[in-house]
Amino acid sequence: MSVSIRIPTPLRPFTNQLSVVAVDGATVGDILQQLTTLHPELRQHLYTPEGTLRSFVNVYVNNDDVRYLQREQTPVTSTDTISIVPSVAGGSGAAVADLPALTRDDVRRYSRHLIMPEVGVPGQQRLKAARVLCVGAGGLGSPAALYLTAAGVGTLGLVDFDTVDVSNLQRQVLYTTADVGRPKLAAAAERLTALNPDLNVVSHQERLTSANALRIFADYDVIVDGADNFPTRYLVNDACVLLGKPNAYGSIFRFEGQASVFATEGGPCYRCLYPEPPPPGLVPSCAEGGVLGVLPGIIGTIQATEAIKIITRAGQTLAGRLLLIDALAMEFRSMNLRRDPACPVCGDHPTVTSLIDYEQFCGIPTAAAGPSLRAEFETTVEELKARLDRRDPVWVLDVREPHEYDICRIAGTTLIPLGEISRRLREIPFGADAPDIVVHCKSGVRSAKAVHLLREHGYTRIRNLTGGIIEWIKKIDPTQPTY
Repeated sequence: MSVSIRIPTPLRPFTNQLSVVAVDGATVGDILQQLTTLHPELRQHLYTPEGTLRSFVNVYVNNDDVRYLQREQTPVTSTDTISIVPSVAGGSGAAVADLPALTRDDVRRYSRHLIMPEVGVPGQQRLKAARVLCVGAGGLGSPAALYLTAAGVGTLGLVDFDTVDVSNLQRQVLYTTADVGRPKLAAAAERLTALNPDLNVVSHQERLTSANALRIFADYDVIVDGADNFPTRYLVNDACVLLGKPNAYGSIFRFEGQASVFATEGGPCYRCLYPEPPPPGLVPSCAEGGVLGVLPGIIGTIQATEAIKIITRAGQTLAGRLLLIDALAMEFRSMNLRRDPACPVCGDHPTVTSLIDYEQFCGIPTAAAGPSLRAEFETTVEELKARLDRRDPVWVLDVREPHEYDICRIAGTTLIPLGEISRRLREIPFGADAPDIVVHCKSGVRSAKAVHLLREHGYTRIRNLTGGIIEWIKKIDPTQPTY
């Protein structure tokens, strides 16, 4: 009996880019075993070394999480679809009488809201009184902030500490070319107040940390999570649960996105969905894997929609559901979520009652972006350039994707994408007479993982190029474009 398995974008490099794989089996466990037999490189992404399903990968049969069915013993039929969903990362309580009155200008500006019975005058008053915080003013925060501003939210907080880079303009629609090099929050405040002069913008020009999150969140009614890394995503979740603030969640990768609402009364939180983060380097970031420019516009707008519904008390939010968007197939699917009674944050007997060290929780070494390597397994771009100039026996391996290789490259390198290394080991020199190997990717994250993998296969004279090709272009060959 053949059952279809939907493969998410981050795992497709390990299934020869297949988005759907059909295998035979009577239970979820049978199906996953057959899948990892057909595509063995998937196994480390789905299972721990001890053979249990990883906690940051959720498996659904149709719309239901197998954790709330019979787990791997859940029976399946040919009419079922299995989806693998990895981690990729109340309203205002005031009474109507206490809400601010709408001015004549408000009535003109928000007339299309006021004639909708689901919003009306009370809903628009709640928006005017509302205080919403956007964590991040980047890909997700840009559309969310614009639409919340246009909708008439009275106070909009922004947390960010970055400056505008030209590479941001492909998706971060808050900014223009003239803003490149400016602090994001300064440029964002100008754009948002130009759109709606009545908006009160509160800028938090700082990195969100365990030391300041509760203080910053305390003054807001709804938190919009536009984080782009796992430590911040878990920090936002835990702070929202501890303070009782609803969390309009979104995440993006390439053509795929997720959205939900967490930390509502009686509803699940992000940890109910993903109890633990993936190990550093296992899930690529958007900087490594890319993202379709319009995708954060879709997800960020959904986050703004959920925030508006929470504030106005209109409709049904995504609390208790996970919305999955595949822009390449233009497909929207909704998966059911439940609060986990054993959740360490929102469960019946929580063990996390204060904010923790989220860098440590996510396994990220200080000042590192990926898997850590000892110094003897790292090399600099200057050292590699000197060795190449001397014509030393060195073999340079590029583990990026072909479309990245087309943008820029180090002359004479061999391209083997990270997801193909295990099945192409014969192409990589090995043995006493083999040259030294230097591995690189875009910034050093994927190549560090490749070094770990090759060392497990017996390679010893192997180094990771610190900073990757971006560092090479910056210091050695600035004639090439970066991305």
